[in-house]
Amino acid sequence: MPATKKFTPEIDAQLYEEMVAVAKQNGQPQRFVLERALEFYLHNVVPSQRLVRPEVLEASHRSNQQYRKLYEKLAHTK
Repeated sequence: MPATKKFTPEIDAQLYEEMVAVAKQNGQPQRFVLERALEFYLHNVVPSQRLVRPEVLEASHRSNQQYRKLYEKLAHTK
């Protein structure tokens, strides 16, 4: 069994009740449900937030529109 750490954060009461209900419905310990939720968040949600920020993407689009002819000319220059 992996090493464990005890922590006691305060969380939204409705989320807690939902987690307890899911654990009970699935016959799983609350710890298991919480660990899977944390694992999913850390491995799936967090990495997706590291994608290009909207303002950077918008600046790139503006640049492409403004300098399109120059970019095309440079692309065909040997």
